[in-house]
Amino acid sequence: MSNEEKKKTEFSGHSTKSVHGGAPREKGFHSITTPIVQSSTYTFENTAKLVEFLDKKVYGGELDREEYARYGNPSVWAVEKRIAELEGAEDSVVYPSGMSAVTSLFLTVLKPDTHIVMTDDCYRRTRQFCLTTLKKFGIETSIVPMGDYDALEAAIIPKKTRFIFTETPTNPYLRVADLERIAELGKKNRAMTLIDTTFATPVNLRPIEYGIDFVMHSATKYFGGHNDVMAGVISGSKPRIKALKDARGMFGNIIDPHQAFLLERGIKTLGIRVKHQNDSALKVAQYLENHPKIERVFYPGLQSHPDYDIAKKQMSGFGGVISFEVAGGLESTGAFIDRLQIPYIAPSLGGVEGLIEQPAYVSYYDLTPEERKEAGINENLVRYALGIEDAEDIIADLEQSLSLVEMPSTTIEELTT
Repeated sequence: MSNEEKKKTEFSGHSTKSVHGGAPREKGFHSITTPIVQSSTYTFENTAKLVEFLDKKVYGGELDREEYARYGNPSVWAVEKRIAELEGAEDSVVYPSGMSAVTSLFLTVLKPDTHIVMTDDCYRRTRQFCLTTLKKFGIETSIVPMGDYDALEAAIIPKKTRFIFTETPTNPYLRVADLERIAELGKKNRAMTLIDTTFATPVNLRPIEYGIDFVMHSATKYFGGHNDVMAGVISGSKPRIKALKDARGMFGNIIDPHQAFLLERGIKTLGIRVKHQNDSALKVAQYLENHPKIERVFYPGLQSHPDYDIAKKQMSGFGGVISFEVAGGLESTGAFIDRLQIPYIAPSLGGVEGLIEQPAYVSYYDLTPEERKEAGINENLVRYALGIEDAEDIIADLEQSLSLVEMPSTTIEELTT
């Protein structure tokens, strides 16, 4: 029986989709992996084949090949189809980074005298792009508090707001958005909805299922999974993604075939990595919440988290990132991090190695202590992005470092105020 004659089965498992989703059974040169097609241009057998291709490209049709590497590449197509399958989306478009993905979307879709509403803990560089670069093109942005849906609705300008945008979970406090409410607000006001679910991955959350228009990821993180690739991706309906792919051919920001190969390789283990990180993070979060030298833990899998109920309703797992506040100040928190032996001090997340950072240094170093406090970033805040290390070892490592943390002394005046 040929592969064409086999009845196609719709698989539901994340790991099965991660390995086989969107990929043709037979690949070039009978390879089990998608070959790296390292070519800048593609040839045509004759003029008739060229015209056949151009007819599809200009007048509509499913392209099964490309003409020039700025427009597409078989290695890139393979990873786009696999991500679309995982997201439950019609199609996906891959870019060289997460920032390239979100900026390309806004520059492609938005026109002068339009408007965006976004929540206040979206990625700092995204907010900066919207408030500075887009403003030069006559596009305004309103920032509203995460979780305040009345404020979000009030910020929408009829016939002008084109996008409602948030992350879920957010960085660094892991707030979780109510996707049903956001999708409803978008439809009610004829505004498109964009959700960045980098921290969740499609293993834990698929916003398309809630009626969200666009889903984006910094694929550098969990999709790549090995801290060795840069990429971004946006998923959605075929017509909308086609418009983005057409614009990508003009902007020239397509991922190179070797990066696409590494990204597809990483995605194959996404399901098992994320499930392991989910399990480990919940154990570590529960340990930290019960530790006397930890003031507060932010993790959506804990009942103490403000969005626990919505997270439990929407998510099948709570992710591999934990934020927490250590008893003490800026320097003592840094010393606590320095004593840890498992995680590396570095930005980013989602790889097999654990990464830890003190946001007051890594993301907000250029601000004064007062400005950091106003931005909601305490100096004793720590963000730990778990890798695939064993939870028991992570906890033992945290314990040895926390055992040396000195509790801040409390004065009589402080006790009586």
